[in-house]
Amino acid sequence: MKSINRPLHHALVLRRYVQRPAVNTSQLGVGKRTGVLGMKVGMLTLFDSWGERHAVTVLQMDSCTVVQVKTPETDGYLALQLGVGEAKARRTGISLRGHYDKNGLAPSRMLGEFRVSRDALLPVGARIHSMHFVPGQYVDVCGISKGKGFAGVMKRWNFGGGRATHGNSLAHRIPGSTGCRQDPGRVFKNKKMPGRLGGERATIQSLKILKIDPARDLIYVKGAVPGNNGGFVRIVDAVMGPFYPSPAPVPTFNGKVPPEGQPLFAPASPTDRGKFKEPEDAF
Repeated sequence: MKSINRPLHHALVLRRYVQRPAVNTSQLGVGKRTGVLGMKVGMLTLFDSWGERHAVTVLQMDSCTVVQVKTPETDGYLALQLGVGEAKARRTGISLRGHYDKNGLAPSRMLGEFRVSRDALLPVGARIHSMHFVPGQYVDVCGISKGKGFAGVMKRWNFGGGRATHGNSLAHRIPGSTGCRQDPGRVFKNKKMPGRLGGERATIQSLKILKIDPARDLIYVKGAVPGNNGGFVRIVDAVMGPFYPSPAPVPTFNGKVPPEGQPLFAPASPTDRGKFKEPEDAF
C-alpha cells in the first residue's frame, strides 16, 4: 500500500481551501447582512400551484429590534445586538434594564448578536421585518433541540443492537465492548455511549422560504426546525448559498409593508414534478 506524506497532504488541502472562493456573500467583508431572531410557532401544510404538498415551519419575528451597535472602536469588532419579543420591566434584571433604558427601548425576551459588515450596520431602535428575507431564498436556522432525557446507544447513536435470540440474554440493546486490552487500559474520549440526548444547540442548513406574511411578520420555511413551539431561533442567510430569486435588501427592508392579506410566495417550479403515468389497468 502506498504511503501518504501526511504533512504535505495537509498543506495541499489547506492551500486548496484557502484559495477556494466564498460560497456566499455573507462570508465576505462587504454585504454581510445581519440575521434575525424569531420564535417557532409550529408546523403546517402548504400546497404550491402544482398541488404539491410541503411541510413548513412557521417562524414569527415578534418586534425584532436593534438594541446595540458594536464597532471596532468600542468593542473591537462589528456586530448588531438584536432583541425579540416584549418582556415585563419588573421581571428584567437591574443591569439588563439599564442596558435597555440607555437606548430608550423596552425590554426584550431574548437578545442575540450577529456579525455584520460595515455597509450592513443599522441604527439603534431600527425594526427588522420579515421582508428582510426574500421568498424563495435559503436560510440557516439555529435553535436548542428538544431534550430527550437519558437515552441508550440505539436511540442516541443509532446502534444496531444485539441479536434477538440464539444465546443472547439481557443484552439486546447494550452498546457492547467499550474498552481495550491492557494497552491502553482505558476508554478513549468521545466514545459513543449512553447519555443525555437533545437539549443542545443545533443548526439546520439550507431551508427554503416558501412564504412570507409581512403584515404579521411570519416566515414559512420548508422543513423542520430544532426546538419546541414557543422557543427562539436564529435565522441567517444560508452559508452554503442563499440563492436569492431577487436581490436581497441591504442592510434591511426599509419600504412600506404590504397590507394584511397579501403574502409573498416563492417562485413556483416551471414544471410539474408530480406528472406520473397512470397504469392502463388500475386493478
